[in-house]
Amino acid sequence: MTDALLAEHEIQLQEAARAFVAREITPNVAAWDRARRTPRELLARMGELGWLGTAFPEEVGGSGGGSVLYALLCAELARGSAGVALSMYVHTALACAAVHHLGTGEQRRRILPAALRGARIGCWAYAEPGAGSDVSSVRTRARKEGDGYELDGSKLYITNAPFADFAVLVASTAPDRGLKWLSLFVVELDRPGIAVGRPMEKLGMGVSEMAEIVLEGCRIPEADRLGPEGTGFIEAMKVLTLGRIAAAAFGVGLGRAAHETALTHARERVQFGAPLVRQQFVRFTLADMATRLEAAWQLTLHAARLADAGKSHGTEASMAKLFATETCTWACERALHLCGAQGYMLESAAQRFYRDCKVLEWGEGTSEIQRETIARALEG
Repeated sequence: MTDALLAEHEIQLQEAARAFVAREITPNVAAWDRARRTPRELLARMGELGWLGTAFPEEVGGSGGGSVLYALLCAELARGSAGVALSMYVHTALACAAVHHLGTGEQRRRILPAALRGARIGCWAYAEPGAGSDVSSVRTRARKEGDGYELDGSKLYITNAPFADFAVLVASTAPDRGLKWLSLFVVELDRPGIAVGRPMEKLGMGVSEMAEIVLEGCRIPEADRLGPEGTGFIEAMKVLTLGRIAAAAFGVGLGRAAHETALTHARERVQFGAPLVRQQFVRFTLADMATRLEAAWQLTLHAARLADAGKSHGTEASMAKLFATETCTWACERALHLCGAQGYMLESAAQRFYRDCKVLEWGEGTSEIQRETIARALEG
């Protein structure tokens, strides 16, 4: 993951992140995955380094930079652990970004400084048992009660929920008006009327904890609403395009880790009197992996650079997310295939990559949603 056009400060962050991954993540990731545990202390250390504040302005506790810098960080972290990268991203690019873009001055001051240094962790509470790609199916309700709201409903598959301090939550403030009346709220998870379930068992992403959030008569003040009533979610969708760029960077980083693992195995494994890498099928597969991952990285950087330049980049972000995540799934499957029986063992990194990769095609809009977005742009 190199690029001749990276600025000096971008190269410095990339190198620092690689050293951090080698020192803090790689030696521990297998144990974290077996324990199904997110190392929250690692998020705190990333906050101390200023990385959680990447792409946030200094006046809200951030460390500056933009989408390119954030993509570099995501790619390097995902190369060490896709689960660590996912937890960091949900906290920063979704929960904190929503507060930054839609929050009042008071909300920003109350939440962001502590969150961006890792002292408090957030989650993005959108998905429900019946609401995934179909946003209009959100059933969680926020009824106006006096000078606040009463929340009822449930949120499912919420990353970071088991240890999060606050949630940016999507709820309907006028159920009969559907999609056009979804609102956002920033909710402290220790409030009465909120119950967070036990961490859910998943196929992959074991280093990223997930749980259900149930709300029963949870009362919150009006000051906890983010943005205008009824349009907060729509407004959030306009500004949270960094999520697609981040997802693309995850795909590149995880795919690169799979490629490196397969390449090392092919160099060391001897069959028929020669290393596997001498066989044409293996060599060509590794070459195809490298080529597709490089193309994915360039698409990701292109979308990030457009974002940093203040240019329209929605279609480009969708293209990067679509291609990078599907390339990652293909590369992880090929890596597992090349590693054979050794890769199939639970002590192998190859099997973890294979279990972790698929979910990247679903988050931040499925591949089908991305294709629809791209197709609509083509139609004008």
